[in-house]
Amino acid sequence: MVIAIDGPAGAGKSTVARAVADALGLTYLDSGAMYRCVALAALRAGIDVDHSSAVGNLAREIRIEFRGDRVVLDGADVTDEIRAADVTTAASRVSVHPEVRAAMVARQRALIATGDYAAEGRDIGTVVSPDAPLKVFLTAEPDERARRRAADSGEPVDAVLAAQQARDARDRDREHGALRPADDSVEIDTTGLDVPQVTERVVALARDRGLVPG
Repeated sequence: MVIAIDGPAGAGKSTVARAVADALGLTYLDSGAMYRCVALAALRAGIDVDHSSAVGNLAREIRIEFRGDRVVLDGADVTDEIRAADVTTAASRVSVHPEVRAAMVARQRALIATGDYAAEGRDIGTVVSPDAPLKVFLTAEPDERARRRAADSGEPVDAVLAAQQARDARDRDREHGALRPADDSVEIDTTGLDVPQVTERVVALARDRGLVPG
């Protein structure tokens, strides 16, 4: 069973998905970390992140593991390194390549098939797990999203907002795995809400649908 939690950067999906997983005893899956690993591997290898076939080959070759809250790339812990600004930018660029998305989607489906997950990303409910019994799409006002990300990264809000606008455009317009809510998803605007409030709504939806004990 999977609860799919999708949305743009800064909407709160990572924090909420982790909280939902903790509340319901599910395993948390951060699909975005997998694309960040591809981006980091490409940067380390000096591969052009806009070169589709080269990055696609890399995506199939690298080893990505989740060990609790830690992300491991080819045997090394990269949990903190994949959150760097240059990796964030590169991750958005590598994620547009069909070969990369195919490789990551296959890995995500294989993980989800092994248990019960709260999985977050941009196309969990539309591509990775379209049959998920609960799909949630989180949104927030652009300024609010930028403020949240700036608070996490320490970057100026204006710079974060500009990068966010470019990333949103890439995510919406890419041919494969475009950012959009599934037709049967529940949309939650998180503007002005804190994490416990959003988590409570998602948990209530899961219980209403009989996915977990009431």
